[in-house]
Amino acid sequence: MKYIVILGDGMADWPIEQFGGRTVLQQARKPYMDMLAAKGRTGLLKTVPDGFVPGSEVANLGVLGYDVRTMFEGRGVLEAASMGVDILPGQMGMRCNIVCIKNGNIKNHSAGHLSTEEGRELIAFLDRELGSDKVHFYPGIQYRHLLVVDGGDKRLQCTPPHDVPGQPFRPLLVKAEVPEANDTASLLNELVLRSQEILPKHPVNLRRMVEGRDCANSIWPWSPGYRPQMPALSQSFPFLRHSSVISAVDLIKGIGRYAGMRVIEVEGATGLYDTNYENKASAAIDALRTDDFVYVHVEAPDEAGHEGNADLKLRTVEDLDSRLIGPVFEAVKGWDEPVSFAVLPDHPTPCAHRTHTSDPVPFLVFRPDITPDSVTAFDEESCKSGGYGLVEEGTDFIKLFLQQ
Repeated sequence: MKYIVILGDGMADWPIEQFGGRTVLQQARKPYMDMLAAKGRTGLLKTVPDGFVPGSEVANLGVLGYDVRTMFEGRGVLEAASMGVDILPGQMGMRCNIVCIKNGNIKNHSAGHLSTEEGRELIAFLDRELGSDKVHFYPGIQYRHLLVVDGGDKRLQCTPPHDVPGQPFRPLLVKAEVPEANDTASLLNELVLRSQEILPKHPVNLRRMVEGRDCANSIWPWSPGYRPQMPALSQSFPFLRHSSVISAVDLIKGIGRYAGMRVIEVEGATGLYDTNYENKASAAIDALRTDDFVYVHVEAPDEAGHEGNADLKLRTVEDLDSRLIGPVFEAVKGWDEPVSFAVLPDHPTPCAHRTHTSDPVPFLVFRPDITPDSVTAFDEESCKSGGYGLVEEGTDFIKLFLQQ
C-alpha cells in the first residue's frame, strides 16, 4: 500500500451569504473530492490543540503525527530548515514577514503579495543595514523570511500579522512574557521601527508606490523558537521507508526536512491561486512510483481566505480538485499496488474572518478495500455524519489513515 495526503491549506470556511449560506466547500464543484468521500470514510478533525494559536505550523505537525505540546518550537525554525539555515544552540529563529503598514495600521501581512525577487532584495538590504553579529536576516519566498537572533529568549508574546489585518500595529509589538526576555523584546521592536524608517526609501518600494501597489514598509517578526527535536516519520512508522513532501512554502518543506522526508521542488509552485497544479500533480505521481508516503500541500485557499475573497477561494478549491486530485487519482487507480488517499484542510481560514480558526475540519480517507460510510459529499456539514466522527486529537489522524 502507498499513501498520499493532499492538504488544501485553510480550505474550510464558514457559511457565506453570497453563496446562499453555503460554505466554499459546499458551493464548489469538486467531483473528485465528493467521489472519494462517497467511496471512502469521513469525519471531522481537531487539528489545533487547546491553548495553541491556530496556524499551519501547529496543524500540519499534528496531521503528520507530531505532538506539538512537546515538539513545537515555532514557525521560524521550521522554515529555516527549508532555507538551509542551521539554527545553532543559543540561537532563536523567527518568521519575519515583510508587511504593509498604512496610517499606523497593518494593512496586510504580505505587503500586497510581494514577489520573491522583491522580497529577497529587501531582505538583503535589511541584513546590510540592520544585521549584526547578533542579528541575521535570511531570504525566503515572497513575503515570508527568517530572522535569527543570537542569544534570543523565546519567551515572548508575538502576534501573527495575518491575524490582525486593519489593526494598529503599535499595541501589537513584541512583549516579554518574563523579565529575562525584556532585552530580546526591545531589540525586536527596535528592528521593526528602524525597518519602517528605511524600507520606504528603497528602490523596490519607490517603484511599487509609482505603480500604485502596497508599500513593503515594515518587518514583522513572530513565532520564536529554538531548534526542534523531531524524530523522522520512518521512526514512528517503519513501513514508510521513503517519503516526500511537495509544497511551495518554506514552512511545510522545513517540517518535511525535520521529518526525514524528501523535499520535491516543483517549477511554477507559487503558494497563490496561480500555482502550477499540473506540475504538482505530475510530481506527486512520480513520487508515488518510488515513495511509500507523499504529502502534497497547496497554500492557495488559505491566501484567498486571508484576502476575504470568496470567489477566489472557490476557484482555488475547484482547481485543487480538477487539476491536482483528479489527475493523481486517474493516474494511480489502476496500479498493481493500491494507493490510499486522504484529503483535508489544516485549519479553516474563513473569508468573513480573514484569519485562521481552530474549528474542526472535514477529512476523508479512501482506499480500495475501505468500507464506505453514508457521506456522499466532502464539506464541513456532510462530514459531521462521517464514520470517523469527531477525532479530537490531531495526531490520531495519521494513525487512522495508515491503519495503525
